[in-house]
Amino acid sequence: MAHGWLSPPTRRRVAAFRANRRGVWSLRVFLAVFLLSLFAEFIANDRPLVVRFEGRWFFPVVQDYAEDAFGVEFMPVEADYTDPMLVRTINRDGWMIWPVIPYRYNTLCKDLPVPAPAPPSARNWLGTDDQARDVLARVIYGFRISVLFGFTLTIISSAIGVAAGAIQGFRGGMTDLLFQRFIEIWSGMPQLYLLIILSSMITPGFWVLLVFLLLFSWMSLTGVVRAEFLRGRNLEYVRAAKALGVSDLAVMWRHILPNAMVATLTFLPFTLSGSVTILASLDFLGFGLPPGSPSLGELVSQGKNNLQAPWLGITAFLVLGGLLSMLIFIGEAARDAFDPRKAPK
Repeated sequence: MAHGWLSPPTRRRVAAFRANRRGVWSLRVFLAVFLLSLFAEFIANDRPLVVRFEGRWFFPVVQDYAEDAFGVEFMPVEADYTDPMLVRTINRDGWMIWPVIPYRYNTLCKDLPVPAPAPPSARNWLGTDDQARDVLARVIYGFRISVLFGFTLTIISSAIGVAAGAIQGFRGGMTDLLFQRFIEIWSGMPQLYLLIILSSMITPGFWVLLVFLLLFSWMSLTGVVRAEFLRGRNLEYVRAAKALGVSDLAVMWRHILPNAMVATLTFLPFTLSGSVTILASLDFLGFGLPPGSPSLGELVSQGKNNLQAPWLGITAFLVLGGLLSMLIFIGEAARDAFDPRKAPK
């Protein structure tokens, strides 16, 4: 159904996107899984969602409580809701509602029937890793942090790359020449070696990795935007705007950038998949997030190191393969939507 408040080109792009059923279903599934992962603490947690004890309400999933809040026989330390004694005390004078998965990404599963890694069971749906942590809980948290990292890196690097390409293409001349030589030199820097040196000095974390990768990832869109601005600055309506005294910034923002963004937007899903892959690769090599963090790359490493536990490798393959496939399918649908040669049938 066409929306009257959309412009005709936008309606055509929406219709072209919806004509690609594979891309539409990939977008739906991706958004559903990502939205669920945003509430990971309410799905997989070693704390109850709600506790009713002696007529009082407690919400451990969003607030910390001391153990002595549930009886004078306990110590004034943070409550451990996996402690059998605390569980019996609460159940004796109240009740608890647990998440669907009673484990966080770092919860150690106690009393496993076999040594870790344990195979899938009714207790651990995807089994445990070699440190007795629930694989499904780690997948949920790892999916969230991978996608959020990818989104953040893609948005910031794209903004920097678009700005750099716009300045290059619009100014041209010596500015373009010097910028191109800088990009050629900077893109030849050995990123992995630099990251190894960095990790030897400080412990890489989410923001450290983000800043480091931003130093190089912004160049992915610069060439495309530069080419669009080189072409657009010589168009008649751009020359007319400059002749009327419109500032260079206004010309770039209003008249050339909208055309350049068409090509840029088609690259964003592919850039996002590349950002997710970079984080997983660094985690696999041991130069990514701190040890113990929920990570899809670390799950791949666990699968490689524990060939006797095939569920680890299979889970890592299905999750990473499914995530990247969905992003690629969404990117293909977006590319078709912005291609004027592909009108919806």
